[in-house]
Amino acid sequence: MKNVKEYMALPYNYIIQPINDESGFYFYARILELDGCQSTGETFEEAYKNLREAMEGWIEAKMEGGFEIPLPVGYEHFSGKFLVRIPKSLHYKLAVEAEQEGVSLNQYAVYKLSR
Repeated sequence: MKNVKEYMALPYNYIIQPINDESGFYFYARILELDGCQSTGETFEEAYKNLREAMEGWIEAKMEGGFEIPLPVGYEHFSGKFLVRIPKSLHYKLAVEAEQEGVSLNQYAVYKLSR
């Protein structure tokens, strides 16, 4: 079992977004893998600092409660392959468009998804 400091050193995915709503302008920050671990700040740097403090408290609380702490998700966990079921009509349309472009259906699907 890791301690709080060891978890804090892991490469978690930090998401910090500028928000402009009825509350005004601020930055909203969260840790992708730690559900509910979030904070805000008036600047990017403040949001990051506040998120690190929130993360430490979040991890401490989960450990005290006996809960498992999720580990960071990195690219090595993904193969680059996934299966998607689509309607026959869409499959047909994409296959025809790929043929017209002179590429494989996989290449065409990657192109369409990346747009």
